[in-house]
Amino acid sequence: MVFIEAFINSLKLPSKKAMFKLNRISMDYVVFYLFFLIAIMLIPRLVVQLKVSDGLVDRLPIILKLVYFFMFNYLPLTIAVFIFITILAYIGVFIAKLLNRKLRLQIVWKLIAFTTTIPFLLYMLLSAFYPISDVYLLFAMLYSLILLTLMILKFPQRRKKISTNKTDSSK
Repeated sequence: MVFIEAFINSLKLPSKKAMFKLNRISMDYVVFYLFFLIAIMLIPRLVVQLKVSDGLVDRLPIILKLVYFFMFNYLPLTIAVFIFITILAYIGVFIAKLLNRKLRLQIVWKLIAFTTTIPFLLYMLLSAFYPISDVYLLFAMLYSLILLTLMILKFPQRRKKISTNKTDSSK
């Protein structure tokens, strides 16, 4: 149920209401959501690999084809996505500091993770019909960064600290 709510709210981003609902989801659910989203995104690539009838992979049993797919497609892409999300999160924290917003790395990382929903689903749909370069994922990063900037602007600004130097008037 949490994953369905996360999916629906991630489609509504940069809505303030959706953003704050997603912020309440714990980090372990966010990570599993990303694993699941990446797996869905790679379904067309898996189908193509299972249909391939040339080379060394063709002679492998189906279970070994799945292991091969996991090791050489899913795992490297997952690592790359997590690295890119982390890089974008650090950029987002920098943007938040420039805009004087009250955000920590965890919150920004979580929001960036949810902004990948639309680009990943679009990638899956397009790659099912046309061969798409992995350069598309750089456009997904740019989309996520723009969406993150819009979300950062919706967070409240930091309050200025008021210095309270009380002088003793009874001297």
